[in-house]
Amino acid sequence: MKNISDVSLDSVKKARELIDSTIVRTPVFKLNNSKDFFPEDCFVKLENQQLTGSFKIRGALNRMNNLSSEQRKTGVIASSAGNHAQGVAYSATQLGVKSHIVMPENSPLVKILATQKYGGEVILKGEMYDDAYKHARFLEKEKGYFFVHPYQDPYVISGQGTIGLELLEQVENLGQVVIPIGGGGLISGISMVLKTLNPKIRVVGVVSAAAPGMKRFFEGEDLSKMKVQPTICDGIAVKNPSPEMYENFISKYVDEIVSVTDQEVSQGIVYLLEHLKTMTEGSGAAGFAALLSGKIKPIKNTCALLCGGNIDLNTVSRVIETGLRTRGRLARIAVVVDDLPGSLDLLTHVIAEKKANVLDVDHDRASTDLLLRQTRIIFTLETKSLDHVKEIKDHLNQMDGFHVD
Repeated sequence: MKNISDVSLDSVKKARELIDSTIVRTPVFKLNNSKDFFPEDCFVKLENQQLTGSFKIRGALNRMNNLSSEQRKTGVIASSAGNHAQGVAYSATQLGVKSHIVMPENSPLVKILATQKYGGEVILKGEMYDDAYKHARFLEKEKGYFFVHPYQDPYVISGQGTIGLELLEQVENLGQVVIPIGGGGLISGISMVLKTLNPKIRVVGVVSAAAPGMKRFFEGEDLSKMKVQPTICDGIAVKNPSPEMYENFISKYVDEIVSVTDQEVSQGIVYLLEHLKTMTEGSGAAGFAALLSGKIKPIKNTCALLCGGNIDLNTVSRVIETGLRTRGRLARIAVVVDDLPGSLDLLTHVIAEKKANVLDVDHDRASTDLLLRQTRIIFTLETKSLDHVKEIKDHLNQMDGFHVD
Protein backbone atom coordinates (compact mmCIF):
# COMPACT_ATOMS: atom_id res chain seq x y z
CA MET A 1 0.00 0.00 0.00
CA LYS A 2 1.26 3.44 -0.93
CA ASN A 3 -1.56 5.78 0.08
CA ILE A 4 -4.10 6.00 2.88
CA SER A 5 -6.81 5.59 0.25
CA ASP A 6 -5.57 1.99 -0.10
CA VAL A 7 -6.82 1.12 3.41
CA SER A 8 -9.59 -1.46 3.22
CA LEU A 9 -11.23 -4.23 5.19
CA ASP A 10 -8.78 -6.65 3.58
CA SER A 11 -5.76 -4.56 4.67
CA VAL A 12 -7.08 -4.56 8.25
CA LYS A 13 -7.57 -8.33 8.18
CA LYS A 14 -4.00 -8.76 6.90
CA ALA A 15 -2.77 -6.51 9.69
CA ARG A 16 -4.54 -8.68 12.21
CA GLU A 17 -2.83 -11.78 10.88
CA LEU A 18 0.56 -10.07 11.25
CA ILE A 19 0.19 -8.63 14.75
CA ASP A 20 -2.28 -10.96 16.45
CA SER A 21 0.37 -13.18 18.02
CA THR A 22 2.08 -10.18 19.65
CA ILE A 23 -0.64 -7.78 20.81
CA VAL A 24 -3.17 -8.25 23.61
CA ARG A 25 -6.83 -8.90 22.77
CA THR A 26 -7.96 -6.31 25.28
CA PRO A 27 -11.10 -6.99 27.34
CA VAL A 28 -14.47 -5.28 27.10
CA PHE A 29 -16.28 -4.55 30.41
CA LYS A 30 -19.94 -3.77 30.85
CA LEU A 31 -20.68 -0.75 33.04
CA ASN A 32 -22.87 -2.46 35.63
CA ASN A 33 -24.77 -0.72 38.43
CA SER A 34 -24.45 2.63 36.69
CA LYS A 35 -28.01 3.37 35.57
CA ASP A 36 -27.87 6.89 36.98
CA PHE A 37 -25.10 7.70 34.51
CA PHE A 38 -25.76 5.22 31.71
CA PRO A 39 -29.45 4.35 31.17
CA GLU A 40 -28.57 2.02 28.30
CA ASP A 41 -26.16 -0.93 28.22
CA CYS A 42 -22.72 0.62 27.92
CA PHE A 43 -19.26 -0.90 27.68
CA VAL A 44 -15.62 0.15 27.71
CA LYS A 45 -12.79 -1.53 25.83
CA LEU A 46 -9.60 -1.49 27.90
CA GLU A 47 -6.97 -0.66 25.34
CA ASN A 48 -5.12 1.00 28.23
CA GLN A 49 -4.12 -2.57 29.12
CA GLN A 50 -2.56 -3.10 25.71
CA LEU A 51 1.12 -3.88 25.23
CA THR A 52 3.10 -0.61 25.81
CA GLY A 53 0.01 0.85 27.50
CA SER A 54 -1.97 2.03 24.47
CA PHE A 55 -3.50 1.08 21.12
CA LYS A 56 -0.54 2.60 19.25
CA ILE A 57 1.40 -0.67 19.25
CA ARG A 58 -1.12 -2.08 16.75
CA GLY A 59 -0.36 0.42 13.98
CA ALA A 60 3.35 0.64 14.77
CA LEU A 61 3.81 -3.12 14.71
CA ASN A 62 1.97 -3.47 11.41
CA ARG A 63 4.01 -0.63 9.86
CA MET A 64 7.34 -2.06 11.04
CA ASN A 65 6.49 -5.53 9.77
CA ASN A 66 5.93 -4.03 6.31
CA LEU A 67 9.25 -2.18 6.02
CA SER A 68 11.53 -3.01 3.12
CA SER A 69 14.94 -4.50 3.85
CA GLU A 70 16.55 -1.17 2.93
CA GLN A 71 14.30 0.75 5.31
CA ARG A 72 15.20 -1.64 8.12
CA LYS A 73 18.89 -1.03 7.50
CA THR A 74 18.69 2.77 7.55
CA GLY A 75 16.50 2.85 10.65
CA VAL A 76 13.31 4.72 11.41
CA ILE A 77 12.32 8.05 12.93
CA ALA A 78 9.00 9.07 14.44
CA SER A 79 7.39 12.02 16.20
CA SER A 80 5.11 11.47 19.12
CA ALA A 81 3.66 12.86 22.35
CA GLY A 82 4.50 9.49 23.87
CA ASN A 83 2.33 6.50 22.95
CA HIS A 84 3.30 6.20 19.28
CA ALA A 85 6.90 6.62 20.46
CA GLN A 86 6.64 3.54 22.65
CA GLY A 87 4.89 1.52 19.98
CA VAL A 88 7.55 2.33 17.36
CA ALA A 89 10.45 1.78 19.80
CA TYR A 90 9.09 -1.59 20.94
CA SER A 91 8.28 -2.79 17.42
CA ALA A 92 11.63 -1.66 16.01
CA THR A 93 13.59 -3.37 18.76
CA GLN A 94 11.68 -6.61 18.21
CA LEU A 95 12.73 -6.54 14.55
CA GLY A 96 16.32 -5.41 15.15
CA VAL A 97 15.73 -1.94 13.67
CA LYS A 98 17.24 1.24 15.11
CA SER A 99 14.58 3.80 16.11
CA HIS A 100 14.84 7.54 16.77
CA ILE A 101 11.88 9.28 18.39
CA VAL A 102 11.32 13.06 18.53
CA MET A 103 9.08 14.07 21.44
CA PRO A 104 7.97 17.49 22.76
CA GLU A 105 10.12 18.78 25.60
CA ASN A 106 7.17 18.75 27.99
CA SER A 107 6.24 15.12 27.28
CA PRO A 108 5.29 13.13 30.40
CA LEU A 109 8.41 11.63 31.95
CA VAL A 110 6.77 8.21 32.16
CA LYS A 111 6.46 8.15 28.35
CA ILE A 112 10.02 9.34 27.74
CA LEU A 113 11.50 6.73 30.06
CA ALA A 114 9.33 3.96 28.65
CA THR A 115 10.35 4.82 25.08
CA GLN A 116 14.01 4.61 26.08
CA LYS A 117 13.38 1.35 27.89
CA TYR A 118 11.90 -0.13 24.70
CA GLY A 119 15.11 0.75 22.84
CA GLY A 120 14.26 4.08 21.19
CA GLU A 121 16.68 7.00 21.04
CA VAL A 122 14.66 9.94 22.36
CA ILE A 123 15.19 13.46 20.96
CA LEU A 124 13.32 16.25 22.81
CA LYS A 125 12.29 19.17 20.61
CA GLY A 126 9.68 21.94 20.90
CA GLU A 127 6.73 22.61 23.15
CA MET A 128 3.95 20.92 21.16
CA TYR A 129 3.61 17.81 19.03
CA ASP A 130 3.70 19.87 15.85
CA ASP A 131 7.20 21.12 16.74
CA ALA A 132 8.43 17.56 17.26
CA TYR A 133 6.85 16.52 13.96
CA LYS A 134 8.68 19.25 12.00
CA HIS A 135 12.03 18.27 13.51
CA ALA A 136 11.47 14.59 12.77
CA ARG A 137 10.76 15.37 9.12
CA PHE A 138 13.94 17.45 9.03
CA LEU A 139 15.98 14.52 10.40
CA GLU A 140 14.28 12.20 7.92
CA LYS A 141 15.77 14.21 5.06
CA GLU A 142 19.10 14.91 6.71
CA LYS A 143 19.86 11.37 7.92
CA GLY A 144 17.88 9.27 5.46
CA TYR A 145 15.72 7.59 8.12
CA PHE A 146 12.31 6.17 7.24
CA PHE A 147 9.59 8.28 8.85
CA VAL A 148 6.88 6.31 10.65
CA HIS A 149 3.88 8.62 10.63
CA PRO A 150 1.73 8.37 13.77
CA TYR A 151 -1.53 8.30 11.84
CA GLN A 152 -1.32 9.23 8.14
CA ASP A 153 0.08 5.90 6.98
CA PRO A 154 -1.99 3.08 5.44
CA TYR A 155 -0.28 0.37 7.52
CA VAL A 156 -0.69 2.33 10.75
CA ILE A 157 -4.38 2.97 10.04
CA SER A 158 -4.93 -0.69 9.16
CA GLY A 159 -3.28 -1.76 12.40
CA GLN A 160 -5.52 0.53 14.46
CA GLY A 161 -8.51 -0.81 12.54
CA THR A 162 -8.03 -4.25 14.09
CA ILE A 163 -9.79 -2.85 17.17
CA GLY A 164 -12.94 -2.57 15.06
CA LEU A 165 -12.83 -6.29 14.25
CA GLU A 166 -12.45 -7.12 17.95
CA LEU A 167 -15.31 -4.85 18.97
CA LEU A 168 -17.72 -6.59 16.60
CA GLU A 169 -16.76 -9.93 18.13
CA GLN A 170 -16.91 -8.75 21.75
CA VAL A 171 -20.08 -6.59 21.85
CA GLU A 172 -23.20 -8.25 20.48
CA ASN A 173 -25.36 -5.90 18.39
CA LEU A 174 -22.89 -3.06 18.75
CA GLY A 175 -24.83 0.22 18.46
CA GLN A 176 -22.36 3.05 18.99
CA VAL A 177 -18.61 3.49 19.46
CA VAL A 178 -16.96 6.50 21.10
CA ILE A 179 -13.35 7.16 20.08
CA PRO A 180 -10.84 9.90 21.00
CA ILE A 181 -9.40 11.88 18.07
CA GLY A 182 -5.93 13.36 17.81
CA GLY A 183 -4.43 12.88 14.38
CA GLY A 184 -7.31 10.64 13.37
CA GLY A 185 -5.61 7.31 12.63
CA LEU A 186 -7.48 5.42 15.35
CA ILE A 187 -10.98 6.60 14.51
CA SER A 188 -10.28 6.27 10.76
CA GLY A 189 -9.30 2.61 10.95
CA ILE A 190 -12.05 1.61 13.37
CA SER A 191 -14.84 3.57 11.68
CA MET A 192 -13.95 2.23 8.23
CA VAL A 193 -14.20 -1.35 9.52
CA LEU A 194 -17.44 -0.79 11.44
CA LYS A 195 -19.25 1.13 8.72
CA THR A 196 -18.13 -1.33 6.04
CA LEU A 197 -19.50 -4.29 8.00
CA ASN A 198 -22.51 -2.54 9.56
CA PRO A 199 -23.39 1.00 8.37
CA LYS A 200 -25.99 1.36 11.17
CA ILE A 201 -23.34 1.57 13.91
CA ARG A 202 -22.87 5.16 15.09
CA VAL A 203 -19.28 6.40 15.37
CA VAL A 204 -18.64 9.44 17.57
CA GLY A 205 -15.28 11.16 17.87
CA VAL A 206 -14.08 13.09 20.91
CA VAL A 207 -11.48 15.87 20.89
CA SER A 208 -10.02 17.90 23.72
CA ALA A 209 -11.60 21.35 24.07
CA ALA A 210 -8.01 22.63 24.27
CA ALA A 211 -7.24 21.24 20.79
CA PRO A 212 -10.54 21.06 18.86
CA GLY A 213 -9.04 21.06 15.37
CA MET A 214 -10.77 18.03 13.89
CA LYS A 215 -14.13 19.06 15.38
CA ARG A 216 -13.81 22.47 13.71
CA PHE A 217 -12.82 20.75 10.48
CA PHE A 218 -15.89 18.50 10.79
CA GLU A 219 -18.16 21.48 11.34
CA GLY A 220 -16.66 23.54 8.52
CA GLU A 221 -15.17 26.22 10.78
CA ASP A 222 -12.05 28.33 10.22
CA LEU A 223 -8.87 26.87 11.76
CA SER A 224 -6.51 29.71 10.92
CA LYS A 225 -6.76 31.40 14.33
CA MET A 226 -7.05 28.27 16.43
CA LYS A 227 -4.58 27.88 19.30
CA VAL A 228 -3.82 24.69 21.20
CA GLN A 229 -3.92 25.20 24.96
CA PRO A 230 -2.08 23.10 27.58
CA THR A 231 -4.13 20.00 28.39
CA ILE A 232 -3.93 16.70 30.25
CA CYS A 233 -5.02 15.15 26.96
CA ASP A 234 -1.51 15.53 25.53
CA GLY A 235 -1.87 12.48 23.27
CA ILE A 236 -4.66 14.11 21.21
CA ALA A 237 -3.43 17.73 21.32
CA VAL A 238 -2.85 18.17 17.58
CA LYS A 239 -2.88 21.75 16.30
CA ASN A 240 -3.23 21.13 12.56
CA PRO A 241 -5.62 18.27 11.67
CA SER A 242 -4.95 16.44 8.42
CA PRO A 243 -7.26 17.26 5.49
CA GLU A 244 -6.37 13.88 3.98
CA MET A 245 -7.53 11.98 7.07
CA TYR A 246 -10.72 14.01 7.12
CA GLU A 247 -11.53 13.55 3.44
CA ASN A 248 -10.68 9.84 3.21
CA PHE A 249 -12.22 8.62 6.46
CA ILE A 250 -13.73 11.01 8.99
CA SER A 251 -16.07 12.82 6.59
CA LYS A 252 -17.28 9.43 5.29
CA TYR A 253 -17.57 7.28 8.40
CA VAL A 254 -17.90 9.50 11.50
CA ASP A 255 -21.37 10.64 12.58
CA GLU A 256 -20.52 13.26 15.18
CA ILE A 257 -17.58 14.91 16.97
CA VAL A 258 -17.80 16.46 20.45
CA SER A 259 -15.25 18.11 22.75
CA VAL A 260 -14.47 17.59 26.44
CA THR A 261 -12.72 19.82 28.96
CA ASP A 262 -9.85 18.79 31.21
CA GLN A 263 -12.27 19.00 34.14
CA GLU A 264 -14.62 16.52 32.49
CA VAL A 265 -11.72 14.22 31.64
CA SER A 266 -10.52 14.35 35.26
CA GLN A 267 -13.98 13.27 36.40
CA GLY A 268 -13.81 10.39 33.93
CA ILE A 269 -10.41 9.22 35.19
CA VAL A 270 -11.64 9.29 38.80
CA TYR A 271 -14.83 7.40 37.90
CA LEU A 272 -12.87 4.70 36.08
CA LEU A 273 -10.49 4.35 39.04
CA GLU A 274 -13.34 4.06 41.52
CA HIS A 275 -15.71 1.84 39.61
CA LEU A 276 -13.55 -0.19 37.21
CA LYS A 277 -10.25 -0.06 39.11
CA THR A 278 -8.46 0.89 35.90
CA MET A 279 -6.06 3.77 35.25
CA THR A 280 -6.29 5.85 32.09
CA GLU A 281 -4.35 8.84 30.84
CA GLY A 282 -6.15 12.03 29.83
CA SER A 283 -6.39 11.16 26.13
CA GLY A 284 -7.40 7.61 26.98
CA ALA A 285 -10.35 8.75 29.08
CA ALA A 286 -11.62 11.45 26.70
CA GLY A 287 -14.24 9.24 25.03
CA PHE A 288 -15.57 7.92 28.32
CA ALA A 289 -15.62 11.47 29.72
CA ALA A 290 -17.91 12.53 26.87
CA LEU A 291 -20.37 9.81 27.90
CA LEU A 292 -20.12 10.54 31.62
CA SER A 293 -20.62 14.29 31.13
CA GLY A 294 -23.64 13.83 28.87
CA LYS A 295 -21.91 15.26 25.80
CA ILE A 296 -22.84 12.02 24.01
CA LYS A 297 -26.20 10.33 24.45
CA PRO A 298 -25.77 6.62 25.23
CA ILE A 299 -27.77 4.28 23.03
CA LYS A 300 -28.10 0.54 23.47
CA ASN A 301 -24.73 -1.24 23.34
CA THR A 302 -22.52 1.83 23.30
CA CYS A 303 -18.80 1.20 23.76
CA ALA A 304 -16.22 3.83 24.71
CA LEU A 305 -12.60 3.09 23.88
CA LEU A 306 -10.13 3.65 26.72
CA CYS A 307 -7.21 4.05 24.36
CA GLY A 308 -4.25 4.61 26.71
CA GLY A 309 -3.05 4.30 30.29
CA ASN A 310 0.37 5.97 30.29
CA ILE A 311 -0.27 8.72 32.80
CA ASP A 312 2.59 10.35 34.70
CA LEU A 313 2.33 9.56 38.42
CA ASN A 314 3.03 13.21 39.24
CA THR A 315 -0.13 14.09 37.33
CA VAL A 316 -2.33 11.47 38.96
CA SER A 317 -2.77 13.24 42.30
CA ARG A 318 -3.70 16.53 40.60
CA VAL A 319 -6.15 14.80 38.29
CA ILE A 320 -7.76 12.92 41.16
CA GLU A 321 -8.08 16.10 43.20
CA THR A 322 -9.69 17.93 40.27
CA GLY A 323 -12.06 15.05 39.62
CA LEU A 324 -13.06 14.73 43.28
CA ARG A 325 -13.57 18.48 43.64
CA THR A 326 -15.75 18.67 40.53
CA ARG A 327 -17.97 15.85 41.81
CA GLY A 328 -18.25 17.33 45.28
CA ARG A 329 -16.13 14.63 46.87
CA LEU A 330 -13.49 17.18 47.88
CA ALA A 331 -14.23 20.77 48.84
CA ARG A 332 -12.36 23.86 49.93
CA ILE A 333 -14.47 26.18 52.07
CA ALA A 334 -13.23 29.55 53.33
CA VAL A 335 -15.06 31.16 56.28
CA VAL A 336 -14.44 34.71 57.52
CA VAL A 337 -14.85 34.96 61.32
CA ASP A 338 -13.98 37.26 64.19
CA ASP A 339 -10.50 36.30 65.36
CA LEU A 340 -11.57 35.13 68.80
CA PRO A 341 -10.82 32.02 70.90
CA GLY A 342 -13.25 29.19 70.17
CA SER A 343 -14.13 30.17 66.59
CA LEU A 344 -12.19 27.26 65.06
CA ASP A 345 -13.64 24.83 67.61
CA LEU A 346 -17.18 25.93 66.76
CA LEU A 347 -16.58 25.58 63.02
CA THR A 348 -15.09 22.09 63.27
CA HIS A 349 -18.00 21.04 65.48
CA VAL A 350 -20.48 22.13 62.80
CA ILE A 351 -18.51 20.38 60.07
CA ALA A 352 -18.43 17.17 62.13
CA GLU A 353 -22.20 17.37 62.67
CA LYS A 354 -22.63 17.57 58.90
CA LYS A 355 -20.58 14.36 58.49
CA ALA A 356 -17.70 15.94 56.56
CA ASN A 357 -14.08 15.02 57.25
CA VAL A 358 -11.49 17.76 57.77
CA LEU A 359 -8.33 17.06 55.74
CA ASP A 360 -6.54 20.37 56.20
CA VAL A 361 -6.99 23.77 57.94
CA ASP A 362 -5.25 27.03 57.09
CA HIS A 363 -5.54 30.61 58.44
CA ASP A 364 -5.35 33.84 56.48
CA ARG A 365 -4.94 37.04 58.50
CA ALA A 366 -2.97 39.04 55.93
CA SER A 367 -5.45 39.67 53.09
CA THR A 368 -6.33 43.32 52.59
CA ASP A 369 -10.08 42.60 52.42
CA LEU A 370 -10.10 41.45 56.08
CA LEU A 371 -10.83 43.76 58.99
CA LEU A 372 -8.31 44.18 61.77
CA ARG A 373 -9.90 41.57 64.06
CA GLN A 374 -10.96 39.12 61.34
CA THR A 375 -9.40 35.92 60.03
CA ARG A 376 -10.23 33.67 57.12
CA ILE A 377 -10.20 29.98 58.04
CA ILE A 378 -9.80 27.72 55.00
CA PHE A 379 -10.93 24.10 55.29
CA THR A 380 -10.16 21.27 52.88
CA LEU A 381 -12.94 18.76 53.43
CA GLU A 382 -13.79 15.24 52.32
CA THR A 383 -17.46 15.44 51.36
CA LYS A 384 -20.14 13.25 49.78
CA SER A 385 -21.53 15.32 46.91
CA LEU A 386 -22.07 18.83 45.57
CA ASP A 387 -25.36 18.93 47.49
CA HIS A 388 -23.49 18.01 50.66
CA VAL A 389 -21.04 20.88 50.09
CA LYS A 390 -23.92 23.31 49.55
CA GLU A 391 -25.62 22.11 52.73
CA ILE A 392 -22.47 22.81 54.78
CA LYS A 393 -21.99 26.27 53.26
CA ASP A 394 -25.64 27.23 53.77
CA HIS A 395 -25.53 26.17 57.42
CA LEU A 396 -22.34 28.13 58.10
CA ASN A 397 -23.74 31.26 56.43
CA GLN A 398 -26.75 31.15 58.74
CA MET A 399 -24.56 31.33 61.85
CA ASP A 400 -24.02 34.69 63.51
CA GLY A 401 -20.60 36.21 62.84
CA PHE A 402 -19.66 33.72 60.11
CA HIS A 403 -19.46 34.40 56.37
CA VAL A 404 -18.54 31.85 53.70
CA ASP A 405 -16.44 33.42 50.93
